[in-house]
Parts: sequence; structure tokens; C-alpha cells
Amino acid sequence: MYKVFIENNVKTFQLNSEKELLEEFKDYKFIEAAGGIVEKDQKYLFIKRHDLWDIPKGKLEKGEDVESGAIREIEEECGLNSPKIISHLIDTWHTYEFKGKKVLKKTYWFHLESTDSNEQLTPQLEESITEVRYFEREELNEIRLNTYDSIKEVIAALEKKLA
Repeated sequence: MYKVFIENNVKTFQLNSEKELLEEFKDYKFIEAAGGIVEKDQKYLFIKRHDLWDIPKGKLEKGEDVESGAIREIEEECGLNSPKIISHLIDTWHTYEFKGKKVLKKTYWFHLESTDSNEQLTPQLEESITEVRYFEREELNEIRLNTYDSIKEVIAALEKKLA
């Protein structure tokens, strides 16, 4: 079963493989992205982009594996140095329109940790990121109130792993 977030709606597809899902969306450009939630001192890192809370992530570069892509994107978008992957959380699918073209994006999400004692969080302004901030676990509902449905899925996957 595949859940795809389609313009603020969720549609579930009863398909046997990712290949079948890609066939269902054959009119869409397919891209892959990776990112994740970074933990430091039992706090969790989020970014604010376009006035919504989000998780650092971005498109994979040609030939890049998902783990390296997730780390690179987090470093670029937040100014972190070498976060380490703890585990894979979940993969999400969503669609959007970009420059008049329909896009299907698969994002690989990870749980990471930062042990950088000299950490200087720096939002990547050219990516419209205006804030980078750690949240206590009890504050994650603040994120849920002002984010995308797919990000809520990632938070739920993290909480399930932490339980």
C-alpha cells in the first residue's frame, strides 16, 4: 500500500510495487529527495520555510545515495557539521506543481544525531529557510499545527521509534 499526498489530500493506492506506483503517475516527473530529523540533547531540529515548519531535505544529486544526500542537505540547509544517521524512519510520496509541470517526489527520511559542540545553526536563506530551531519532544505539537501532512507522518514515525 502506498500513501501519496496530493495537494493537501491523501490518496492511498493498493499497488504491489513501487513500479506500479510510478506507472500510476507516469505523467509526472519523478524525483527523489532525502532528509531527516536531527536529534541533539533530546531535542529535535526543524526549519521554517515559507512560514511553515518543515524538516531539512532536498533532491538527490546524480549518483548520490540517499544517506549521503540526507546528510548533505541537512548540512547545507542548517549549517550543521556531519550529523550521523541513527536509523531510517519512513519514505513519503507527494505531488506538486513546479513551473507548470507535475512532479511526484519520493523522500527518504532518517533520524540523525548531532554531536557538534560548536554548532552554529544557520538557515539557508537562498532556499527560503528563515529559521532553524530545536524543539523538545513535548513541543512537537507546535510543529503539527503549522506544517504539511507528510511532515506529520515523519514526526509520527520518529515518535514510534522513540516509544
